[in-house]
Amino acid sequence: MSRNVTLGLDGSPESRAAAEWAAREAKLRGLPLRLVHVWEPVPEPMAQAPLLGAETQAHWSERIPRETAEGLRLRHPGVDVEMEQISGRPADVLAQASKDSGLLVLGSRGLSGIGGFLVGSVGMAVIAHTDTPVVLVRAGQQAADEHEKDPAGIPSAATAYRPVVLGLDISHRDDTVIAFAFEEAARRGTTLRAVHGWNLPPYFAYGLPADPDLNTELGRQDAAELTEVLRPWRQKYPDVEVVEESRSGSPANHVIDASREASLVVVGRRRRRSPFGAHIGTVTHAVLHHAAAPVAIVAHD
Repeated sequence: MSRNVTLGLDGSPESRAAAEWAAREAKLRGLPLRLVHVWEPVPEPMAQAPLLGAETQAHWSERIPRETAEGLRLRHPGVDVEMEQISGRPADVLAQASKDSGLLVLGSRGLSGIGGFLVGSVGMAVIAHTDTPVVLVRAGQQAADEHEKDPAGIPSAATAYRPVVLGLDISHRDDTVIAFAFEEAARRGTTLRAVHGWNLPPYFAYGLPADPDLNTELGRQDAAELTEVLRPWRQKYPDVEVVEESRSGSPANHVIDASREASLVVVGRRRRRSPFGAHIGTVTHAVLHHAAAPVAIVAHD
C-alpha cells in the first residue's frame, strides 16, 4: 500500500513549484508528504575552500529542506510533511526513494516561448528507471492553473478542476495507466478526457489520392474500439464523466493540444529491463517536453 507522496527537492524554483503540487496531491490522497533532499558530496579539495567549506555546505543542505517543510506545513494545514536528507547521486537516490512511495514528484524548468518542459538528465534517468508513477511539474505552475476560471474569467483555485487528460494507445493499452488516470479524475471530481490518435493510411505518405470513405470507416472503427476499451472503466467509476476523442494524426500533438485545458496529463511508459538509456517512447517523450500541464508518467509492462 502507498505510504506517502515523495518529492525530489533541490531548492530550485521548479522544485518549489513541484513541492506545492505534491502537497496538494498528498492532501487529495490523504497521505503524508516526504521531502527528499539529495546533495552530492563536494570533492575534498573544494570542500576546504574558504567559500565552500564543510560548515557552509552543511548549512545550506539543511536550510533548504527545513525551510521548505516549514512553509508547506503553514500553507497546507493537515498535510503531514516529513523531511529526509540523503547524500549520493540524485538519480540513484530518487529512484531508490520512490520504491516506498505511491508517487514521485519532480520539478522541471519551463521552456520560454513554447510553453513546455526542459527535462534534465536526472529527471529522465529517474523516469526511465523507476516503476513508481512520476509527475513532472513546471516552474511557475500555480494551483489556479489546474482549475477553471471563475465567472469573471479570473484564475482561481476555488473553482472546479480542469479535466484529467489520458493519452491512450489502444493497441498497447495497459490497465495500470488507465486506472491511474481514472483515480486522479475521481479524486478531483472532474472529467476524464481520453485522447487517442491514429495514423492515416499509407497512401498519404506517397501522395496518392485520399479515400474519404475509407478514412471515415477507419475513424469509426477506431472510435468504437476506444469506447469498448473504456466501457469497463466507466462502470467501475460511474461518477467520473468520460469524454472520448479519437482523431487521425499525431497522438503526441493531440495530447499536447489537450494539455492546455488540463489539470493533469497521464501517459504511459513501457518498462525496459536494460540499465542503459532512457526508454520512454516517442509519444511520451514529446508530451513530457511540451505539455502545458503537469505530466504523470506511469510505467507498465
